[in-house]
Amino acid sequence: MSEFYLDPTLYDGRPADVTGRDAVEIACYDFLDRLGVPYQRADHDETPSIEACGEVERLLGIEICKNLFLCNRQKTQFTLLLMPGRKAFRTKELSAQLGCSRLSFADAEHMQEYLGVTPGSVSVLGLMNDTEQRVRLVIDRDALAHEYFGCHPCRNTSSLRIRTADLTGRILPALGHEPTYVSL
Repeated sequence: MSEFYLDPTLYDGRPADVTGRDAVEIACYDFLDRLGVPYQRADHDETPSIEACGEVERLLGIEICKNLFLCNRQKTQFTLLLMPGRKAFRTKELSAQLGCSRLSFADAEHMQEYLGVTPGSVSVLGLMNDTEQRVRLVIDRDALAHEYFGCHPCRNTSSLRIRTADLTGRILPALGHEPTYVSL
């Protein structure tokens, strides 16, 4: 097993040099900068799971949220669920609260089509690519319980620390996705 690389420097804002960065990541920085939302950034190797984010969380001083891209059986309704990273996900519980049939994980093709991201890089910021409002945003209230919120900039080689108040007061309104709140 290879070692996980984490740049020990906590950066304010976007990278000075965007060479080698994906366009979707740069678009996230552009979006946040246009809104005037301050953020801190940690750069690292790809994080294959939420468990691998422990070192990143320590550097940022936050718990990174789990972002799950879900769909119904027919693949006609899509949901982005934000929840605390260490909290267990139970589809039956979520489906009951939303009053819908059991949800399952959506495929990579729909993830790319609606959010512009690949598996492992799902982020609430990907909703900027869902201009037709085809994805329902669902947030576990516990994900908003802390002063700061953590997510990827649509690429899992960086992680961001953003004030939760900026997420709810500036970012979500700019994304145009009215969230549904649940308690899982």
